[in-house]
Amino acid sequence: MDGIGGTVGTAAAMFAGTNVDDIIVLTVLFLSARAGGALRPGQIWAGQYAGIAVLVAVSVIAALGLTIVPDDYVGLLGLVPFALGVRSLVSALRAHSSGQDASPAVATGLVSVAGVTIANGADNVSVYTPVFRTIGTGSTLVTIAVFAVGVALWCAAGSWLGSHKKVIEVVERYGQWIVPAVFMGIGALIVIESGVLGELF
Repeated sequence: MDGIGGTVGTAAAMFAGTNVDDIIVLTVLFLSARAGGALRPGQIWAGQYAGIAVLVAVSVIAALGLTIVPDDYVGLLGLVPFALGVRSLVSALRAHSSGQDASPAVATGLVSVAGVTIANGADNVSVYTPVFRTIGTGSTLVTIAVFAVGVALWCAAGSWLGSHKKVIEVVERYGQWIVPAVFMGIGALIVIESGVLGELF
Protein backbone atom coordinates (compact mmCIF):
# COMPACT_ATOMS: atom_id res chain seq x y z
CA MET A 1 0.00 0.00 0.00
CA ASP A 2 1.26 3.49 -0.85
CA GLY A 3 1.64 5.35 2.42
CA ILE A 4 -0.90 6.11 5.10
CA GLY A 5 -3.39 7.56 2.59
CA GLY A 6 -3.47 4.28 0.68
CA THR A 7 -3.87 2.32 3.89
CA VAL A 8 -6.74 4.53 5.06
CA GLY A 9 -8.49 4.29 1.69
CA THR A 10 -8.11 0.53 1.49
CA ALA A 11 -9.29 0.08 5.09
CA ALA A 12 -12.33 2.30 4.52
CA ALA A 13 -13.28 0.39 1.36
CA MET A 14 -12.77 -2.94 3.12
CA PHE A 15 -14.91 -1.91 6.09
CA ALA A 16 -17.72 -0.56 3.92
CA GLY A 17 -17.68 -3.55 1.60
CA THR A 18 -17.83 -6.12 4.38
CA ASN A 19 -20.36 -4.33 6.59
CA VAL A 20 -23.05 -3.07 4.21
CA ASP A 21 -25.61 -5.46 5.72
CA ASP A 22 -24.84 -4.12 9.20
CA ILE A 23 -26.69 -0.91 8.28
CA ILE A 24 -29.92 -2.92 8.09
CA VAL A 25 -29.23 -4.67 11.38
CA LEU A 26 -28.36 -1.40 13.15
CA THR A 27 -31.42 0.36 11.77
CA VAL A 28 -33.64 -2.43 13.08
CA LEU A 29 -31.90 -2.35 16.47
CA PHE A 30 -32.29 1.44 16.80
CA LEU A 31 -35.94 1.19 15.74
CA SER A 32 -36.56 -1.51 18.32
CA ALA A 33 -34.86 0.63 20.99
CA ARG A 34 -37.14 3.56 20.11
CA ALA A 35 -40.16 1.30 20.35
CA GLY A 36 -39.66 1.09 24.10
CA GLY A 37 -37.92 -2.27 24.55
CA ALA A 38 -35.19 -3.04 27.05
CA LEU A 39 -32.48 -2.13 24.54
CA ARG A 40 -30.87 1.32 24.78
CA PRO A 41 -28.98 3.23 22.03
CA GLY A 42 -25.79 3.24 24.14
CA GLN A 43 -25.93 -0.56 24.32
CA ILE A 44 -26.21 -0.73 20.52
CA TRP A 45 -23.11 1.45 20.09
CA ALA A 46 -21.14 -0.50 22.70
CA GLY A 47 -22.31 -3.86 21.36
CA GLN A 48 -21.37 -2.94 17.79
CA TYR A 49 -17.90 -1.85 18.91
CA ALA A 50 -17.47 -5.01 20.99
CA GLY A 51 -18.59 -7.24 18.12
CA ILE A 52 -16.28 -5.60 15.55
CA ALA A 53 -13.42 -5.72 18.09
CA VAL A 54 -13.89 -9.48 18.45
CA LEU A 55 -13.92 -9.95 14.66
CA VAL A 56 -10.74 -7.88 14.28
CA ALA A 57 -9.02 -9.72 17.15
CA VAL A 58 -9.90 -13.11 15.64
CA SER A 59 -8.61 -11.91 12.25
CA VAL A 60 -5.32 -10.70 13.74
CA ILE A 61 -4.88 -13.98 15.63
CA ALA A 62 -5.68 -15.94 12.46
CA ALA A 63 -3.18 -13.79 10.55
CA LEU A 64 -0.53 -14.97 13.00
CA GLY A 65 -1.30 -18.53 11.93
CA LEU A 66 -3.70 -19.60 14.66
CA THR A 67 -7.22 -20.83 13.96
CA ILE A 68 -9.87 -20.33 16.63
CA VAL A 69 -12.91 -21.57 14.72
CA PRO A 70 -12.54 -23.84 11.66
CA ASP A 71 -13.66 -21.91 8.56
CA ASP A 72 -16.10 -24.66 7.62
CA TYR A 73 -18.13 -24.08 10.79
CA VAL A 74 -18.11 -20.28 11.08
CA GLY A 75 -21.55 -20.23 9.42
CA LEU A 76 -23.07 -21.77 12.54
CA LEU A 77 -22.82 -18.31 14.11
CA GLY A 78 -25.83 -17.45 11.94
CA LEU A 79 -27.86 -19.35 14.51
CA VAL A 80 -27.38 -16.41 16.92
CA PRO A 81 -29.51 -13.81 15.05
CA PHE A 82 -31.87 -16.59 13.93
CA ALA A 83 -32.47 -17.66 17.55
CA LEU A 84 -32.97 -14.02 18.65
CA GLY A 85 -35.51 -13.60 15.85
CA VAL A 86 -37.37 -16.77 16.86
CA ARG A 87 -37.45 -15.66 20.49
CA SER A 88 -38.85 -12.26 19.49
CA LEU A 89 -41.44 -13.89 17.22
CA VAL A 90 -42.60 -16.21 20.01
CA SER A 91 -42.97 -13.20 22.33
CA ALA A 92 -44.99 -11.37 19.64
CA LEU A 93 -47.29 -14.39 19.15
CA ARG A 94 -47.89 -14.69 22.89
CA ALA A 95 -48.66 -10.98 23.19
CA HIS A 96 -50.93 -11.10 20.15
CA SER A 97 -52.89 -14.06 21.51
CA SER A 98 -53.42 -12.26 24.82
CA GLY A 99 -54.39 -8.98 23.14
CA GLN A 100 -51.34 -7.06 24.34
CA ASP A 101 -48.90 -4.88 22.40
CA ALA A 102 -45.51 -6.51 21.92
CA SER A 103 -42.19 -4.72 21.69
CA PRO A 104 -40.33 -5.55 18.49
CA ALA A 105 -37.05 -5.90 20.41
CA VAL A 106 -34.78 -8.72 19.33
CA ALA A 107 -31.63 -7.93 21.23
CA THR A 108 -31.98 -6.91 24.85
CA GLY A 109 -28.52 -5.69 25.80
CA LEU A 110 -24.88 -5.14 24.91
CA VAL A 111 -24.01 -8.85 24.82
CA SER A 112 -26.80 -9.81 22.43
CA VAL A 113 -25.99 -6.85 20.13
CA ALA A 114 -22.33 -7.94 20.09
CA GLY A 115 -23.45 -11.52 19.36
CA VAL A 116 -25.51 -10.40 16.38
CA THR A 117 -22.62 -8.24 15.10
CA ILE A 118 -20.17 -11.15 15.38
CA ALA A 119 -22.55 -13.58 13.69
CA ASN A 120 -23.39 -11.15 10.91
CA GLY A 121 -19.70 -10.37 10.32
CA ALA A 122 -18.20 -13.83 10.81
CA ASP A 123 -17.39 -14.08 7.12
CA ASN A 124 -15.47 -10.79 7.39
CA VAL A 125 -12.68 -12.72 9.11
CA SER A 126 -11.83 -14.45 5.82
CA VAL A 127 -11.35 -11.01 4.23
CA TYR A 128 -9.49 -9.33 7.09
CA THR A 129 -7.09 -12.19 7.87
CA PRO A 130 -5.03 -12.19 4.65
CA VAL A 131 -4.88 -8.39 4.73
CA PHE A 132 -3.56 -8.29 8.30
CA ARG A 133 -1.10 -11.03 7.38
CA THR A 134 0.48 -8.92 4.64
CA ILE A 135 0.32 -5.24 5.66
CA GLY A 136 2.54 -5.12 8.75
CA THR A 137 1.99 -3.79 12.26
CA GLY A 138 1.80 -0.05 11.49
CA SER A 139 -0.73 -0.46 8.69
CA THR A 140 -2.74 -2.90 10.80
CA LEU A 141 -3.06 -0.29 13.57
CA VAL A 142 -4.14 2.35 11.03
CA THR A 143 -6.69 -0.11 9.58
CA ILE A 144 -8.10 -0.83 13.04
CA ALA A 145 -8.41 2.93 13.70
CA VAL A 146 -10.29 3.35 10.40
CA PHE A 147 -12.60 0.49 11.42
CA ALA A 148 -13.29 2.27 14.72
CA VAL A 149 -14.34 5.41 12.82
CA GLY A 150 -16.39 3.22 10.46
CA VAL A 151 -18.33 1.72 13.37
CA ALA A 152 -19.23 5.23 14.58
CA LEU A 153 -20.41 6.21 11.11
CA TRP A 154 -22.44 2.99 10.76
CA CYS A 155 -24.10 3.48 14.15
CA ALA A 156 -24.89 7.11 13.31
CA ALA A 157 -26.38 6.03 9.96
CA GLY A 158 -28.46 3.29 11.60
CA SER A 159 -29.72 5.74 14.23
CA TRP A 160 -30.56 8.33 11.55
CA LEU A 161 -32.40 5.80 9.38
CA GLY A 162 -34.24 4.56 12.45
CA SER A 163 -35.45 8.06 13.33
CA HIS A 164 -37.52 8.74 10.21
CA LYS A 165 -41.15 9.32 11.08
CA LYS A 166 -42.59 7.08 8.36
CA VAL A 167 -40.20 4.24 9.19
CA ILE A 168 -41.09 4.54 12.88
CA GLU A 169 -44.81 4.50 12.06
CA VAL A 170 -44.39 1.28 10.06
CA VAL A 171 -42.38 -0.33 12.85
CA GLU A 172 -44.88 0.76 15.51
CA ARG A 173 -47.60 -0.90 13.46
CA TYR A 174 -45.86 -4.01 12.14
CA GLY A 175 -42.54 -4.07 14.00
CA GLN A 176 -43.41 -7.06 16.16
CA TRP A 177 -43.46 -9.14 12.95
CA ILE A 178 -40.91 -7.28 10.76
CA VAL A 179 -38.03 -7.22 13.28
CA PRO A 180 -37.97 -10.96 14.07
CA ALA A 181 -38.42 -11.75 10.37
CA VAL A 182 -35.36 -9.62 9.48
CA PHE A 183 -33.19 -11.33 12.09
CA MET A 184 -34.38 -14.81 11.18
CA GLY A 185 -33.71 -14.01 7.51
CA ILE A 186 -30.20 -12.71 8.26
CA GLY A 187 -29.41 -15.77 10.39
CA ALA A 188 -30.71 -18.18 7.75
CA LEU A 189 -28.73 -16.38 5.04
CA ILE A 190 -25.49 -16.60 7.04
CA VAL A 191 -25.95 -20.34 7.58
CA ILE A 192 -26.96 -21.10 3.98
CA GLU A 193 -24.27 -18.97 2.30
CA SER A 194 -21.52 -20.39 4.51
CA GLY A 195 -22.16 -23.91 3.19
CA VAL A 196 -22.02 -25.28 6.74
CA LEU A 197 -25.15 -27.37 6.15
CA GLY A 198 -23.25 -29.34 3.50
CA GLU A 199 -20.45 -29.96 6.01
CA LEU A 200 -22.89 -31.22 8.64
CA PHE A 201 -25.10 -33.32 6.38
